[in-house]
Amino acid sequence: MTRHQKRLSAPNAWPVERKTATFTVKAGAGPHGEAGVPLVVLLRDVLGYVDSTKEARYALNEGSVLVNGDAVSDEQRPVGMFDILAFTEREEYYRVFPETGGRLALTEIDADAANSRLGKIVSKGHVTGGATQLTLHDGENVRIDEESVEYDTKDSLVVDNETNEIVAHFPYEEGALVTAVDGSHSGDIGRIEEIRVTAGSGDNTVTVTTDDDAFETIEEYVVVIDDQFVD
Repeated sequence: MTRHQKRLSAPNAWPVERKTATFTVKAGAGPHGEAGVPLVVLLRDVLGYVDSTKEARYALNEGSVLVNGDAVSDEQRPVGMFDILAFTEREEYYRVFPETGGRLALTEIDADAANSRLGKIVSKGHVTGGATQLTLHDGENVRIDEESVEYDTKDSLVVDNETNEIVAHFPYEEGALVTAVDGSHSGDIGRIEEIRVTAGSGDNTVTVTTDDDAFETIEEYVVVIDDQFVD
């Protein structure tokens, strides 16, 4: 199987120049599906820390590059929306965040914010033993035993990178702070003014009010976020 991906046909979320070369690195198996960006693309094309895949491999073998708290040695490891990228030797920390046009970008954060990550619940169900399993947008699973808190799909969680425990819960509801992660308003942040349920198989829509304006999009394109995202 080829280890290369044509730049022109790369997913729109990938932050790569399309016409500077024919190929870029293909993402390996892992979280985020086809939208996951190979780690080497962020190291080389976005941050400029390495000039080649070979240099990326050498840097990753040092064990000082972490994704969501775990040291990564595979330069093709997919990185995607809301992942936390940490460079421990440099003391630099970034959150992957959508920007205008749907491309993924790196937003610098402090060390404390890098200890946990945001996840959107895309499905929930019961597993053996009676626990409830929540599946997040990146494919990660979180199990909960308590029934004191009602978690629903489209809600967001903050999950501790070390323990995988839920440290915060943000319901999907009118008044919630959200960001658009796809569509023409990708990267815009505001509060849900109205959720409109569409009968039949059509997409539900939301109206989001920002500081300057308002926009409408389908609810699949919005993710509930914490106030720290706009600090």
